[in-house]
Amino acid sequence: MRKKRKNYTAQEKVFILKRHLVDRVPVSDLCDEYNLQPTVFYRGQKEFFENGATAFEKSDSGRKKVEQKTH
Repeated sequence: MRKKRKNYTAQEKVFILKRHLVDRVPVSDLCDEYNLQPTVFYRGQKEFFENGATAFEKSDSGRKKVEQKTH
C-alpha cells in the first residue's frame, strides 16, 4: 500500500530549509525526519532562492513586475 503524500505549507518548507541553512542540520537527517526525497528538498531550496527576492518587495507594483516576467 502506498504512503499518503504529505503536502507541506510554505511556512513548513521555510522552517525545514532554515533548519538546514541556519541550524546546520544535514539534508540526510531532514529527509529522514520529514520523509522527503533529497531531490524534493533541493528542488524546494532552489525555488526558495529563485523567489526569495519577493519577500523584500515593498509595494504591489514590484510584485506585478515579477509576475509579468514569469508570464
